[in-house]
Amino acid sequence: MPTALLLENLHPHARTILETAGFDVVTRTGALDESELVEALAGVQVLGIRSKTNVPADVLAAAPDLEAVGAFCIGTNQIDLHAAASQGIAVFNAPFSNTRSVVEIAIADIISLTRRLTVFDKEMHAGVWNKSATGAHEVRGRTLGIIGYGNIGTQLSVLAENLGMSVVFYDSAEKLALGNARRMNTLDELLETADVVTLHVDGRAGNAGMFGAKQIARMRPGSIFLNLSRGFVVDYAALRDAILSGHVAGAAVDVFPVEPKRKGDAFESELRGLPNVILTPHTGGSTEEAQEAIGQFVANKVRDYLTTGSTNLSVNLPNLALDQRPDAHRVAYLHRNVPGVLATINATLAEHGVNIEGQLLATRGELGYVVTDVSSPVPTDVVDVLAGRPESLRLRLLD
Repeated sequence: MPTALLLENLHPHARTILETAGFDVVTRTGALDESELVEALAGVQVLGIRSKTNVPADVLAAAPDLEAVGAFCIGTNQIDLHAAASQGIAVFNAPFSNTRSVVEIAIADIISLTRRLTVFDKEMHAGVWNKSATGAHEVRGRTLGIIGYGNIGTQLSVLAENLGMSVVFYDSAEKLALGNARRMNTLDELLETADVVTLHVDGRAGNAGMFGAKQIARMRPGSIFLNLSRGFVVDYAALRDAILSGHVAGAAVDVFPVEPKRKGDAFESELRGLPNVILTPHTGGSTEEAQEAIGQFVANKVRDYLTTGSTNLSVNLPNLALDQRPDAHRVAYLHRNVPGVLATINATLAEHGVNIEGQLLATRGELGYVVTDVSSPVPTDVVDVLAGRPESLRLRLLD
């Protein structure tokens, strides 16, 4: 029976799906540090995490039984994807499941900051009645600048426009503008145009520190800033200075460079205590609906990989969408993408009298993935020959 280790309070559906598929499931509530993770992964085939658990190359190297990692979130920068691929470990994430939840909290933040609800709320709780329209605005007619026009950015664009906002966006890749949204040619052009600036970029290393004092200074005086993407992309000390000076009228931040690993741990940030600033504990996608959808999506992908060999939507392996064939024996072979591999597989099977019923090949950069359905059990000699090839990364028999 394969074993799955699920960390960080994943939705119960993830456990149910894997247990129904025949997995022995172990759950832990918090994240683990690297030494704890190495110990916990002994004999484990599937690891399920969210954003707090780091899975670097040395952890992967110390987990020879590991076959798949499920990131029950959007980001995968906490996992060494290249090292995982080189060891034949498939990684899956949930690129769409919490999109709506993130968009809705962005809309809520924009309205709350533009109306200065945080300031009014704090004063009312302190017993101060301060009815005033000063600094409070409607979002209708204001311009939203979206940096990163992907799944979240595009849906936010549509909803913001429905609220009467004008939308501009900037993305380093070519993107189709939805509705009346307008693409800005440069980041500076967006910053000089937008009343509200919101970041929705991914976790690639090149985005580290992309938004600092220089970019904040280019923002319009009195504008609003949101970061619901990655904590390491923003210089929060520079943002603090801009808020205290009044250049930035308010901010909402959901992600931080260093975040507590467990619920109840102390949280420190230079943004604490600032006026008209909303701080949330990385909960942009944390709604019950989103977590349920993520639990189902990622658990199903991991289950399918181990049972059928399907790598559809894997973030680090060549993608093949496969169904179960109960009348066939399946050889799933991950290898380096070099000439002659397919011929070697077929010749080896033919030499041992194994008839091929179906075969699919996909490549992705330096990796190749061949899945072969055969009519009879695969002899041990075939496994030994293919697994011993210099280009071999991982061979699995799926019956």
